Amino acid sequence: MELGRLEYLQALVPEFQVTDSTEAKEQVLANLANFAYDPSNYEYLRQLQVLDLFLDMLTEDNETLVEFAMGGLCNLCLDKTNKEYILEANGVEPIINCLSSSNEETVVSAVTTLMFLTTPRSRAQTTALPVVECMLRFSLSANTRLSNLASIFLQDYCSPPQVEEARNLSKHTAVGIPLPKD
Repeated sequence: MELGRLEYLQALVPEFQVTDSTEAKEQVLANLANFAYDPSNYEYLRQLQVLDLFLDMLTEDNETLVEFAMGGLCNLCLDKTNKEYILEANGVEPIINCLSSSNEETVVSAVTTLMFLTTPRSRAQTTALPVVECMLRFSLSANTRLSNLASIFLQDYCSPPQVEEARNLSKHTAVGIPLPKD
């Protein structure tokens, strides 16, 4: 059975890379994200460089590909080896960029992934001031799932001084208006 699983995963990755069909790419990435849910697949997914594939897809214009890639990373990052890989691959920044997605699932997965990636070593990056400001805005959202998740992030991953600093900064900015990129 295990050999069949590896062979199946080995067939999915090249299929994703060679197909020109957007729909086929979305389907393959969705399958890979689903396989990322099962810890027995972690070694295979690392071996096939699926973590890199997911990280690469975070910057795509296709929101569906970004959603599935973000979901796959969220599924994988509870594992210590995968977490370290994502952190070493500078994966936090593209994950933070997903917080501005218009896709709710992408944003929820990004917030959750940032929680899972927070370690004493990564905390400065995962709870940087812009992230805390974003979580403050999300905590006021009418979307209960997002507001609850953001509230947990603020309470469990941020220090009271960080939250206070972000609150004070937010009083002096145009909340909800995206700033132009540099």
